Amino acid sequence: MFDIGFSELLVIGLVALIVIGPQKLPRVARTAGHLLGRLQRYVADVKADINREIELEELRKMRDSMQQAASEMHKAASDVQSAVDSELTKTADDLNRAVAGASAESATPAAEPPKVEAPKSEQPKQA
Repeated sequence: MFDIGFSELLVIGLVALIVIGPQKLPRVARTAGHLLGRLQRYVADVKADINREIELEELRKMRDSMQQAASEMHKAASDVQSAVDSELTKTADDLNRAVAGASAESATPAAEPPKVEAPKSEQPKQA
């Protein structure tokens, strides 16, 4: 946290011994240690909170991107479904027209096409 060497700590200790006095120095050092510990715990808690918020924000972004991708896939699937439905409807209409045209032709008597008989060697055997 701070870049304090041993010699600097020794100077601080001597000044504290002179200013505070030898009787109160242990109590002041103990109080300073407790306060420093509380400060370190507080800093660690703040860091943990910040990290949690960052992770939460990343998860929100990931969720939003997944929802966007899912909606795009849903839209693409509905587009494909509508295209397939229109093609099926078009094909069904074409088949219905072809069947209607074939039934109209069979309703009008036309000259019967000549029957072609297969040669006797190629006729199927009947059991």
